[in-house]
Amino acid sequence: MHKSAENKICLELLRRTVPENWVLNPFYIFQLFSVCLWFSEDYKEYAFAIIIMSIISISLTVYDLREQSVKLHHLVESHNSITVSVCGRKAGVQELESRVLVPGDLLILTGNKVLMPCDAVLIEGSCVVDEGMLTGESIPVTKTPLPKMDSSVPWKTQSEADYKRHVLFCGTEVIQAKAACSGTVRAVVLQTGFNTAKGDLVRSILYPKPVNFQLYRDAIRFLLCLVGTATIGMIYTLCVYVLSGEPPEEVVRKALDVITIAVPPALPAALTTGIIYAQRRLKKRGIFCISPQRINVCGQLNLVCFDKTGTLTRDGLDLWGVVSCDRNGFQEVHSFASGQALPWGPLCAAMASCHSLILLDGTIQGDPLDLKMFEATTWEMAFSGDDFHIKGVPAHAMVVKPCRTASQVPVEGIAILHQFPFSSALQRMTVIVQEMGGDRLAFMKGAPERVASFCQPETVPTSFVSELQIYTTQGFRVIALAYKKLENDHHATTLTRETVESDLIFLGLLILENRLKEETKPVLEELISARIRTVMITGDNLQTAITVARKSGMVSESQKVILIEANETTGSSSASISWTLVEEKKHITYGNQDNYINIRDEVSDKGREGSYHFALTGKSFHVISQHFSSLLPKILINGTIFARMSPGQKSSLVEEFQKLDYFVGMCGDGANDCGALKMAHVGISLSEQEASVASPFTSKTPNIECVPHLIKEGRAALVTSFCMFKYMALYSMIQYVGVLLLYWETNSLSNYQFLFQDLAITTLIGVTMNLNGAYPKLVPFRPAGRLISPPLLLSVIFNILLSLAMHIAGFILVQRQPWYSVEIHSACTVQNESISELTMSPTAPEKMESNSTFTSFENTTIWFLGTINCITVALVFSKGKPFRQPTYTNYIFVLVLIIQLGVCLFILFADIPELYRRLDLLCTPVLWRASIVIMLSLNFIVSLVAEEAVIENRALWMMIKRRFGYQSKSQYRIWQRDLANDPSWPPLNQTSHSDMPECGRGVSYSNPVFESNEEQL
Repeated sequence: MHKSAENKICLELLRRTVPENWVLNPFYIFQLFSVCLWFSEDYKEYAFAIIIMSIISISLTVYDLREQSVKLHHLVESHNSITVSVCGRKAGVQELESRVLVPGDLLILTGNKVLMPCDAVLIEGSCVVDEGMLTGESIPVTKTPLPKMDSSVPWKTQSEADYKRHVLFCGTEVIQAKAACSGTVRAVVLQTGFNTAKGDLVRSILYPKPVNFQLYRDAIRFLLCLVGTATIGMIYTLCVYVLSGEPPEEVVRKALDVITIAVPPALPAALTTGIIYAQRRLKKRGIFCISPQRINVCGQLNLVCFDKTGTLTRDGLDLWGVVSCDRNGFQEVHSFASGQALPWGPLCAAMASCHSLILLDGTIQGDPLDLKMFEATTWEMAFSGDDFHIKGVPAHAMVVKPCRTASQVPVEGIAILHQFPFSSALQRMTVIVQEMGGDRLAFMKGAPERVASFCQPETVPTSFVSELQIYTTQGFRVIALAYKKLENDHHATTLTRETVESDLIFLGLLILENRLKEETKPVLEELISARIRTVMITGDNLQTAITVARKSGMVSESQKVILIEANETTGSSSASISWTLVEEKKHITYGNQDNYINIRDEVSDKGREGSYHFALTGKSFHVISQHFSSLLPKILINGTIFARMSPGQKSSLVEEFQKLDYFVGMCGDGANDCGALKMAHVGISLSEQEASVASPFTSKTPNIECVPHLIKEGRAALVTSFCMFKYMALYSMIQYVGVLLLYWETNSLSNYQFLFQDLAITTLIGVTMNLNGAYPKLVPFRPAGRLISPPLLLSVIFNILLSLAMHIAGFILVQRQPWYSVEIHSACTVQNESISELTMSPTAPEKMESNSTFTSFENTTIWFLGTINCITVALVFSKGKPFRQPTYTNYIFVLVLIIQLGVCLFILFADIPELYRRLDLLCTPVLWRASIVIMLSLNFIVSLVAEEAVIENRALWMMIKRRFGYQSKSQYRIWQRDLANDPSWPPLNQTSHSDMPECGRGVSYSNPVFESNEEQL
């Protein structure tokens, strides 16, 4: 990837070769060293096996990387070869290739279905754009021209609206281009290449946020410990062989052998297979992963943030009713379920025209809310004809007309002259319309609190707040409508937003139903029962969010909700923060309505007892971040409901949770959540749009059922990684101990003995031990996130010492047997002879035909003990419940262990001279073979009992922690302990100001993401 002078996002396809940085990876260099050493010792078979395993492992990874590279290449190549119309001062309009564009060029947009090759600011005309590639939301967005201003202020701050409403972003598709009075749609090029929005998205995918996970840092320390152990073995080997007078080249070879024994070269391949298996299981559930190393991180999640609309609740909105108002206050609810049409009036006209819908190929498209509202009026949409002439109205303007069956509508139609589109930051939209043969009007719709603030106070009913609460507390989505008359003598596009959005007349409330998805409540209950915190981050109304939180089970009936309101500095008064307990009260106004939430007037001491949740808006979050930073961590410890949050604030909140040492997951539909999805440790997108490539995980099923599945698989993968580390450490240490004992006699294992242990035993176990699936139930605790944790270290050290004791016992005891002799190379009894007879007249010595340096009774004993110990340790270390399926369900693994154990016992007890000769073994008496089995059985029983009764005994470790006063050092745990001992927390019915001592002091939490958020104008 590189930035060039051309307007191109140059992205080379990943070649089908190993990336250069992999070649310099220390572990691959070590593997190369090991393979070269083995070839020099004629240990070709395992050298080839390691080469093949590494090639398969690397090939699978390269294949995945190339698939992603191809997908990314298709994503960026589309805009690199587009022909555009550019207007030059001298040359006029020219058709040029998009790659020659530079900032400042004037683009002429003609026709529909145009793919933007750069970022450009619209200066004339308007466009309807599909931004699905960037936002994940394939809803048409209306772009308006940049307002013409005389002042020299930066263009981004020229209008109150989000500046992005004037920008056409690279990679988005212009569905419709509507010319202004000049007859053209013009835009000025802002950014090209990797400086564009699309270039930034590609860069974030190529260079994602690094996974700062303890496991990977511990893995390096783990390997360094093995290297240190190998160094001790090398020194021991040098001493033994030099004192024995061995040739220098033999001494060096034996010393280097110790390194390849102590550090297992097959470890990367074994760990890779575990992640690949987990990835395949997720794929079967419709969860796709572009960052496999994050699967392990999923196992550590202890807080999950959810978007509300489209994630917890259904995508579709149903229009429940409309509440109009007049001077006497709110009228009766007009229910659309009755089938009666809404009577004509300003409210009906507002519903028909105050939207950003478009007509594309005869189909009305746009925001689902706008679509439901327009459909409820039963009006029709069309373009005005050439004979449609109204002052200031462009040709082919959008016109809405009453349907033919409608009666008592005094206007022929309404032409939409100009739009001030909806903005998340502004929480409203406004349109200027012209009634055919009637008045010119302005209509506004948006968040009720915002719309009411632009209206004449006398037109807003006195019962506005209580009426709004009735619906929001039942989970309804409420939209307010307002209007005003305009003068006809002004051109629509010359009117500023400030002029239009003033002195409005309040019309009423639009009530939309947004139901919970069926899967939401069971999933949240499962997460809460597993002690995983759930948090709602939404752009919707606070009261609606509180109700959805209660209905979904995020906040239980017995738990209190405390509303936090923070206000900016105004005039002489400093910034303030207030705390109010929210309470449920029965309110019977309409027949079948549920409870609604009131601010409690009298607060008893009971409000302080039990658990509680904080609820606040994006505005309050912004004020707290700037003026009450020392309070922010305290609030976040119990903050559950965050409403009216902008996309930038969502990212900021996720980062603040991460500062408290939470492992944060974010689940959203991709619309406004892209930043938060990238910021979180684990981002899960429920959108199948191209923007999902920026999220590590994408679920094909658009509900939150994927979250517990992902956590279960993450926990299983994490435990599997620990199992593999432990097993590989024990396997290498078992072989290391055995070889060092044999070195004492200047002996060693032969190539075929090594091959049997390395390939037939360990490799098969490494490939099949990872096959256990995730346990179906989430338990209320997480697996250890560190390799260097006391239980794991104790397990490894104890088993190493146990194996060491067994090997030393076998090594010493075999030398003390009555039949033991350095000269005798077989101690098998002739049939019907006793051991005593054997000592008197042993069988004739079998002269060794080859490998005389390896064959000995010590070698035979050590090899059997080591080989079968590798099998028993695998069974002990293969964990089942509570994070993985029980071991017996892993049929392939169990079958492999049975076959391996059967083969080893067969070799041990079968008197087949040819087999023994090839494996460089000696025949021993049956009694000694039985002794080997007894030693291994004792080792297995002690290891299993210790593992189950001590290592895996969570209650015991918790008791030890309490006994020694160990406490978690995680920031959120420290804050929880401090707040639990603070009788004044949470404050209720209090108001604090930023100039108070307790608010001005304390730890300051800076937030670069929030501070640089350009959406806060």
